[in-house]
Amino acid sequence: MGIGLAAMPAAALAAESATPSAVDDSTVINLRNVEVVSNRATAKTPVAFNNVTAKEIERLNDGRDIPSILEFLPSVVTTGDAGGGIGYSSLRVRGSDGSRINITANGIPINDSESHNVYWVNMPDIASSLRDIQVQRGAGTSTNGAGAFGASINMITDAPSYDPSAEVSASYGSYNANKETVKVGSGLFRDNWSVDARFSHIGSDGYIDRAWSQLWSYMGQLAYTGDATTVRLLAFGGKERTYMAWDYASKEDMEKYGRRYNPCGQYTADDGSIAYYPDQYDNFVQHHLQLLVGQTLSRDWRLNVALHYTKGDGYYNQYKTNRTLAEYGLSPFVNADGETVTKSDLVRLKNNDNDFGGGMFTLSYAHGRVNATLGGAANWHRGNHFGQIGWVRNYVGPIDPLQQYYHNTGRKFDTNVYARADVDIWRGLSAYGDLQFRHIRYSIRGASDNYDWNTGAMADLDLLRNYNFFNPKAGLAYNSGAHRAFASWSVAHKEPVRDNFTDSDPDHYPTAERLFDYELGYTFTHKLFTVGANLYYMDYKDQLVVTGQLSDTGNALSVNVPDSYRMGIEFQGTLRPLSWFDWQLNATLSRNRIKNFTEYIYEDEWTNPIAIDCGSTPIAFSPDFTLHNAFNFHVADFEATLASRYVSDQYMNNARSPEAKLDAYFVSDLHLAYTFRHIPSVKALRIGFTVYNIFNEKYCNNGYAGAGYYIDDNGEPQIYRYAGFAAQAPTNVMGTITLSF
Repeated sequence: MGIGLAAMPAAALAAESATPSAVDDSTVINLRNVEVVSNRATAKTPVAFNNVTAKEIERLNDGRDIPSILEFLPSVVTTGDAGGGIGYSSLRVRGSDGSRINITANGIPINDSESHNVYWVNMPDIASSLRDIQVQRGAGTSTNGAGAFGASINMITDAPSYDPSAEVSASYGSYNANKETVKVGSGLFRDNWSVDARFSHIGSDGYIDRAWSQLWSYMGQLAYTGDATTVRLLAFGGKERTYMAWDYASKEDMEKYGRRYNPCGQYTADDGSIAYYPDQYDNFVQHHLQLLVGQTLSRDWRLNVALHYTKGDGYYNQYKTNRTLAEYGLSPFVNADGETVTKSDLVRLKNNDNDFGGGMFTLSYAHGRVNATLGGAANWHRGNHFGQIGWVRNYVGPIDPLQQYYHNTGRKFDTNVYARADVDIWRGLSAYGDLQFRHIRYSIRGASDNYDWNTGAMADLDLLRNYNFFNPKAGLAYNSGAHRAFASWSVAHKEPVRDNFTDSDPDHYPTAERLFDYELGYTFTHKLFTVGANLYYMDYKDQLVVTGQLSDTGNALSVNVPDSYRMGIEFQGTLRPLSWFDWQLNATLSRNRIKNFTEYIYEDEWTNPIAIDCGSTPIAFSPDFTLHNAFNFHVADFEATLASRYVSDQYMNNARSPEAKLDAYFVSDLHLAYTFRHIPSVKALRIGFTVYNIFNEKYCNNGYAGAGYYIDDNGEPQIYRYAGFAAQAPTNVMGTITLSF
C-alpha cells in the first residue's frame, strides 16, 4: 500500500477507450495466464464506466474508506460523518445515494438486502485486498442484488499469488489517524495451490469531537489454480466500534461551540452541567464467505459458479433525552417528590442480526463475432431487528436487564436470470442486448420501533410484498482505432427499502420505482491527449422522495412522485505533453428535477399539515456541477499530484430552501511519494506524504433539513426551518510507509 498519486481519472479514462475485450462474466477466474471477468463493461458495452486499477488503489489507500478512493471519478461526490475520511462515509453518483448504487464483490451483492446501503465502515481496508474497481454510471449491465438507479460498483478481490510475497504498511496523520496492514502470500505450492492473507487495523480520533473509530479487518484466500479449473475460498470481514457523529451541528451551534461540535450523546447531568454519554458507540461485526469456482468447458465456453454467506451482527448504544416512557414499553413512575414522571432520559440499544446467503452462475460463450453470457442468482436474507432499554434516569419500577421493547424480522428472497450478448455487425460496429427478469419476495413481521399513539402500543408490522421486474437494455457501440462511441437505452426497477415501510403506515406504503436511462457517449484517444463526453437522461417514474409528509407514527414518509429526471453531460480529458507530466480533468454539468413538487409542513412539526406548491424543484443532494482536476508529475521513482475537486451548491431538501443549502466547495490535496527499489532483501520501500485540503477550505459535504410552523398573533402560519451540517476537516496530513518483500 502507499499514498501518492491521485491519477485515477487518467487511468479510468484510458480504460473506457481501451481495445474491446472478449471478457464478460461475474467472478474473476485466473486460469494460469488467462483471466475471465464477468458482469463488467468493456469497450463494446454501451455504458459509461471507469476502471480503477490496483496501482491507483494502492497509491490512494492510506486508511480512508472506498468512497475517498473513488471521489475523483466523474459525477462522484463523497460524504463523511467524522470529517476526516475514516469512519462512516458514503458516496453519491449523479446525485443518487448509496442505497441506489448496486455494489458487488466478485459479482456477489454487498448492499444490505433491506436498507440497500453499504456500510463501508463494516469492511475497513477492503481496498488493500482489491485488484480493481469498475464504476458504471446509469443503469449499467445486469447484475445481482439491489437495483442500480444511479450507478453500480463492481469490486474484484486480489488474484491468488504465484510467487511468495509479504508486505507491511503503516500510516499516521492528523487526528491520530493510523493504519497498520500486514499481507502475506505463499505463492504456488504443489504446483496448483496458494494461500493469501491480510490483517489490518485502522484508528482515528476524527475531526469532529469524539468521532472516534477503531476498525479491524481481515482477508484470507485458499486457491487452487489448474489448467482449466480454478477454485477460490475467500473469507473477509471486519469489526468496527465508532462513536456516533451523524446528528451533525447547526450553523448556530458551530458559531457557538466551533466547527468540531458533536451533539451526539449530549445530556444535562444532575448538577446542571453539559455532559456526553461515553458509550454512544456503533458496534458491528461482519463476515463474508465466498466460494468461487471457474471451469473452462471448451475453447468457446466458460462456466463460473459462486456460493456465498454473509453474517452481520451488532448494535448501537444511544443516549436519548426526555423520552416518553410509553414509547419504550415502560410505565410512568412516581418520583421521590411524589410527581408522576412520564418522560425521562434513557439509554437504548438498537440491534441487527443478519444472515445473507445464496448462489449464482454465469455461462459465457465467445466465438468469432459473438460474446454472450447467461447468468442468474438466488439469494435469501433474514434480518432480526430488536431494541433494548439499558438504563432509565431515576426510574422506579422493574427493568429487566436490557429489556426488549420491539422485535421484528425481515425476510427476503431475491432471484434473477439474465442473458446478454454483443455481436459485431460491421467494421467496428457492434450491437448489444441485455435482458433480465428479477423476482423479489419480501416480508416483515413483528413489532416496529415506532410507537402507535392510536393503539397505545408499538406499531404492528405484517407486510408481504412480491415484485416482478423485467429490465431490458439495448445499444450500439463503435470501436475503431482512436474512436469509441456508443448509444444505449435501459430500463431498471427498484423495490422500496425497509424504512420505506417501517416508517410508514399501511395507508401510505410506497410502490416500486422505474427508470428509463438514455446514454450517448464518445471518446477519442491520441498519444498526446484523450477526450470524451457522455450525455445522459435518466427519466424516473414513481421515484421515492421525502416531501415532509408524516406517517401516523410521526415519521417522515418517502413518497412516490410521478415524474422526475436527471440529465447531464459528463466530460473527461487527459493531456500528456511530456513523459513526466499529465493533466487530467473531468466535469459534470447536470439538471436534476422533480416536476410539480409539493412540500408538506406541520404545525409544531406534528399536526395540521399545510401544503406548499413548489413547482419544479432540484432533487436533494444533487449538485448541478462537479469538477475533478489532477496535475500529475512522475520522474523516475518520484511522484507528485495536486488533485482538486469542486462541488456546486446543493440542497438538503426537495423544496429549494435557502436554509437547507450546502454551499459550494473547492478542495485540493497534494500527494507526494518516492519508491526506493535497490535496498538489499527488500523488493521496494515506498514513502508517501499527503496534505489534504491544502488551501484550508471550510466546507460541509452532508447534512439534514427540517421544517415546521407556528401560528402568530394574527392567526397566520409562520414557517421556520432548521438544518444540520457535516463539517469536514481543514488542512490535515497523512504519511505512509510500505515495505514489500
